[in-house]
Amino acid sequence: MVRELPEPIMGEYQAKCRMLYGSVCAGTDTHLVNYHPPFSSWMKLPYILGHESIGRVVEVGAKVRHLKPGDMVTRVGTPGVDGVESGWGGFAEVGIATDWRAMQEDGVEGWQGSTVNQILPPDIEPAVGTLFITWRETLSYLTRMGVGPNASVLVIGSGGNGLAFVSHARNLGATKVTMVGAANREADAKLAGATAYFDYRAENCWDQAKAVVADGFDFVIDAVGKAEMTAKGQDCLKSGGTIGIYGLDECGKISLAPGRSFTFYGGGYDEAETHEAVLKFYRAGKLNPVVWHDSKQTFSLADITEAFEAIKNRTLVKPLVKLNGVIA
Repeated sequence: MVRELPEPIMGEYQAKCRMLYGSVCAGTDTHLVNYHPPFSSWMKLPYILGHESIGRVVEVGAKVRHLKPGDMVTRVGTPGVDGVESGWGGFAEVGIATDWRAMQEDGVEGWQGSTVNQILPPDIEPAVGTLFITWRETLSYLTRMGVGPNASVLVIGSGGNGLAFVSHARNLGATKVTMVGAANREADAKLAGATAYFDYRAENCWDQAKAVVADGFDFVIDAVGKAEMTAKGQDCLKSGGTIGIYGLDECGKISLAPGRSFTFYGGGYDEAETHEAVLKFYRAGKLNPVVWHDSKQTFSLADITEAFEAIKNRTLVKPLVKLNGVIA
């Protein structure tokens, strides 16, 4: 539901932004809409959705030094207002960015959670900028996990995050990158860089996946977060390999089976640490927005429910929402 709310009020270390574009996340946004764990344990309805949004600075607070009008900033959202909480708040017409660098320099507490507000260079299209959130999260996760040259990687799940894991694994030097996902996403996965792809509904899917690497994969990432998928993935892992559960579908309900030695990666990610690396990969042509966006199918904020329907029906990887009438 779209409703009118008062504009958020910026603080002295903050900047008011005119929101440009946002992408719908099949993971976080869908789980928020359905009030799934872990969000149901600490967030209260109603809330403003959207964490993959881009805003342009129009006004700055008195102590802002590193943001200026005209700057395009990632992960901008509106805070809770008028009794409505913020589910990161990106699907709005007006948002707030924080000059966390100025706060850090001045010794003001609370800046750490705002490092996701990073300036995008002017040559980056605002719509493409929304993908930096997904790209940064997943690159940080893979890098911390230890994926590198000559690695073999199995990615389970063909949503936006899974496809990002595939591209990043190849960009980090992995030579065998296999995806298990939905049949209609094979072309996207191959464009992202997958060297092998298997339909998770096919009867022999997991036997085929296991056959890709004789002694098992070095890394397995469950980008869906379902117990059955994690178990199948663990069975494809080499002795001494590393497995991570990135998806949230069955959050808190998954356990790993004992047996061969393995490492469980549970270290999370930090978007800010990979901002420059993502920018470098994108400019080098190693991250192709076409994998995630259909630029011919953009939704208005008023029609955002149709964007969520596209996620539900799996017709689009990341529906793009135009948050204001004119983008400048």
